[in-house]
Amino acid sequence: MKKTIVAMAAMLVAMGMSAQQNISYREGDIVSPQVNDDHTVTFRVKAPKAKSVKILADWEQNNGQATMKKGKDGVWEYTTPQLASEMFTYRFDIDGVLGIDPVNPFTRRDVGNIFSIFYVGGGAADEYLVKDVDHGQVRTVWYHSNTANADRRMNVYLPAGYGKTDKKYPVFYLLHGSGGDETAWLDLGHMARIMDNLIAEGKCVPMIVVMPNGNFGKQAAAGETAENLAFRPVSTHLLPHYKDGLFELAFPEIVNYVDATFNTIPDKAHRAIAGLSMGGMHTLMITANYPDMFNYIGLYSAGVDFSHLNMEEVPAYANLDTKLTKLAQGNPKLYWIACGSEDWLLPANKRLMERMDKDGLKYTFHESPRGHLWCNWRQYSLLFIPQLFK
Repeated sequence: MKKTIVAMAAMLVAMGMSAQQNISYREGDIVSPQVNDDHTVTFRVKAPKAKSVKILADWEQNNGQATMKKGKDGVWEYTTPQLASEMFTYRFDIDGVLGIDPVNPFTRRDVGNIFSIFYVGGGAADEYLVKDVDHGQVRTVWYHSNTANADRRMNVYLPAGYGKTDKKYPVFYLLHGSGGDETAWLDLGHMARIMDNLIAEGKCVPMIVVMPNGNFGKQAAAGETAENLAFRPVSTHLLPHYKDGLFELAFPEIVNYVDATFNTIPDKAHRAIAGLSMGGMHTLMITANYPDMFNYIGLYSAGVDFSHLNMEEVPAYANLDTKLTKLAQGNPKLYWIACGSEDWLLPANKRLMERMDKDGLKYTFHESPRGHLWCNWRQYSLLFIPQLFK
């Protein structure tokens, strides 16, 4: 009996040591990233045996790339130029091996890659942070799609105070890009924080925000269903139902579920929709096929390059000019298009706008700096959302 107790005690000590190792991952006193008062940022990583250490990031200067300098004790260091206010992502390249910052616990997944993140305040990024304001809630819900013959998952932001009275709210449907899912606008777009802050600051009206999964061949994000445990995130063009129009044609299933489940104002005047990249393509086609459903429409860096697609073979995409003319006759209150000056999709967006001119569809165009990046899509939301339901 005594030997058994001793053995069990030894086992518990060993388990405790193992658990302690799991939480003791920080590398001594190394600080990285260090956001400096002048909006420069210093990175450090300990790699004494490395021959080369680089940083790969998404800030504008030098295309976010730099070679770090080795210092004492094998600690490599680099300080950026002055950065704009934003949330930035980065990784280290240590002798050709890409990885996150080992002393920075804050990460985000974008498609199938994990990035370390940090914020530079004093501007746009202030709207991405949790402030001392009334907070809404996010509900993860499942709706049934007869078209897909499956239950599908989406996230729904409800503003502060929702459900305390019988008040009904307008609804903003927000769609992700290729490789994203129903978590993208929350994790990378900071949509819940943005909505809390814009509402509290009086910059927009309180509204419900619906963020569905646009990968119609999948029920939910990777890892969220039994089948999806083996599904690794990939760009949507590698998944079933890419650009076959089923997601767009089935979109009323989402709208009907939302109106039946939440306190909405179920009419065109109180519905908005926007999407980034692939979601912009979805937004274009949803509103073209259902011209009486949305009064506010936003395309963010929309994936509207039709050069490799036979439009007339896809019912959702066929007769687009006729559909856009009918949409124009319905006179949506706002059709807002935004794209970066360095975005590879800018020429396709300009061709779309020329098409809209011929079809009589009025729109507003915003051209921003830079390319196909989350910093642009977050900032487009800061511009688009305050215009809704006014």
